[in-house]
This record gives sequence, C-alpha cells and structure tokens, in this order.
Amino acid sequence: MKRKLCLGLGGVRLSSYTVQRVGRYGVQQFRPISSGGINSEVEAMKEELIAWRRDFHKHPELAFEEFRTSGIVAEKLESWGIEVDRVAGTGVVGSLTGSKSTTLQGGSEYTSIGLRADMDALPIKEENDFPHKSLIEGKMHACGHDGHTTMLLGAAKYLASNRESFSGKVNFIFQPAEESQGGGREMVEDGLFSKYPCDEIYALHNWPMIEKGTIAVIDGPVMAAVDEFKVVIEGVGGHAAYPQLTVDPIVIGSHIVTSLQSVISRQSDPVDAAVVSVTQFHAGSSYNVIPSSAIIRGTMRSFKEETRENLKSRLVSIAESTSKAFDATAKVTIYPGYPATVNSSKSAIHAAKVAEELVGESNLLRQEAPSMGAEDFSYMLREVPGCYVW
Repeated sequence: MKRKLCLGLGGVRLSSYTVQRVGRYGVQQFRPISSGGINSEVEAMKEELIAWRRDFHKHPELAFEEFRTSGIVAEKLESWGIEVDRVAGTGVVGSLTGSKSTTLQGGSEYTSIGLRADMDALPIKEENDFPHKSLIEGKMHACGHDGHTTMLLGAAKYLASNRESFSGKVNFIFQPAEESQGGGREMVEDGLFSKYPCDEIYALHNWPMIEKGTIAVIDGPVMAAVDEFKVVIEGVGGHAAYPQLTVDPIVIGSHIVTSLQSVISRQSDPVDAAVVSVTQFHAGSSYNVIPSSAIIRGTMRSFKEETRENLKSRLVSIAESTSKAFDATAKVTIYPGYPATVNSSKSAIHAAKVAEELVGESNLLRQEAPSMGAEDFSYMLREVPGCYVW
C-alpha cells in the first residue's frame, strides 16, 4: 500500500500500575514530530478517538470475555462498509478492499496486509479517580489494549473513507485474550489466514520504557519465548530435631535453585539472552517439622528455539540429578508458553521507513534491546512475515 498511516494516543496516565513501570521517563509530553506529521483527516478524529478509548477503558473485559468490546468493534466496522467476521469466539476481523485502479508491473508487492490489535484487559484493581476509570471491580486496561483497539478502529475508519486511495486488501484483526490465554494462537488455529490471507502483518504496542513521540522498530527477535515450570521434590519428612532420619526437600530444593543460576552464567552463550527465574518455593507448615515434599515454580525466557530447548533439558537434568544425589526424587512439569516474537527484516525495514516519515529520523529507534516479555502476536508471525513495533 502506498498510503502510510500511523495513529496514536498519549499524554493520559492509564494507571498507577502503568506509571510504576514507566520508571525513568515518568509522564511526559510528546517529543516534537519533525517529519511528515499526522494526516490532517486523522487529526480531526482526535476527540472521537479519545472518547472511544475512554469508553473501552471504563468497560474492561478479560480474555475471551470481550463481548461488549468486540460487539462495538464489529458494529463500527460494519457501519463503515467493512465486511466483518468472527474468529476464535470474541475475535473480530474486518476486511476492506481498496478501489484504486492501478496497472501493476510484475505484480503488487503487497496484495493483502493484516493489521492486528489486542482487546483484553487484566485482573487488576484500578486506583485512578478520573471519570473514565474502570467501572468493573478488579478489572482494568492496565496494558493499554483499550488504546490499541482504538488505534486500529481509527485506521479502519480512515481507510474505509479513503478506499479509493489504495489498492489491495487490508484485514483489520481485533484479537481477544492476549494476556496469557493465547488468543493469537486460537485465531490462527481457527483459520485466520486461510480465511483472510495476508502477505504481511503488523502490530504495535504502547511502550512506556521509551520516550513518548518515538517509535521503536527492531529487526529479528523483539519479544522472548516464555515457559513456566514446576518441580516437585519428594523426600522423607520428620522431626526437625532428628534431621539425620529425613531426606530434607528444602535443602535439596535450595541446591536446585542455586544450580539453576549456572544455566545462564556458565551453560548459555553470553550474547544469547536468556532468563531462568525461580519465583516460588513452597514447603512445610510447622516450625519443628521437616516436610516430606517441596514445590518450586518459575519461568524461563529465551529468543532462540535451540536455547529454549536447552533451558528445558538443563532444568530437568539439574532437578532430577540433584534430587537423586540426596536420595530423593523430583518430578518436573514444563508448561509451554508463547514462542518468541520475531520480526522479518523486510517488514521491519518497511515499518521503519513509514515511522521515519511520520516522526522523523531522530525519533525513530532502531537499536532498542529486545524485551524478555512475551507476546502472542508471535503465533501470527510464525505463519506470516511481519513486524511488531513499539
């Protein structure tokens, strides 16, 4: 597509939770846009976009419960003459074909593009007191998906009213359940790309860790793969006064936790980022009793698939061998999470060119470090080349 579009909302503090994550930048104004700037027709939609975002913020819905949100999305898309379909329950796809007549030489570079936004909220109590705070106790748009939904709706409205300015097809993909429930995977498995083929697909996420008014585009891995684990250690319990009669799972678990630290520091390539974090250790309920079992839980994160598999195998080996050395047993359960989100180089270059035209070269960030957080847009990028932008 020759017309380039970027929408954004900012300057509004979403929550105390969000501000705590901002850290080094706090609340700021946008940096001056030094290049092409925002399309005037889009700029005229500003108040409408703000109203939509605040309405979504007041009515947060958790994973696969986005009935109100998806209903509003579908209704608006249909009112603009966009074909609407439901995918993966509460997921919505709007398909718009441009009417521009063009003579293609050697075929169009892009005949169909996907634009994706997530819609779900988080189970977090909102502590703000502005008029558009969450009306639902214990639920909040703390990750900005209300803004993502609004931005994609704005893009859909603009393109629907300017369909004569482009050729090809745009698929507006409103995804449910990004927060830990794998809505991206569900949409792919429900035939998203067989029903709505895309040559490339793009998504963005608000990113409080970079300055407002900037856009970050990264080649290759941008978000990590994540897996969770549980280790159950079975020993022999007994009275704390007679430890020689026990096989202490707390001591064994402590050795396992310590040994896991060497997986990153001594058994992984230093330039290949990875994380193993033990986040829970549960054992015993009495001051004077050595328990018979202990449970360790945690998470592993990586960018390369071979590194991901190595972390899993090392975890199993360390837990089982350490327990065996102390005459105990260990059962390891790994819960696979999202794969790594990997941008294609071609798509990243294209996204960077568009971003530079919008915000200027000085506000385009091309050297940001990837995040060890996870994102289920990764499932879509496994099927179709594309780019995930901050």
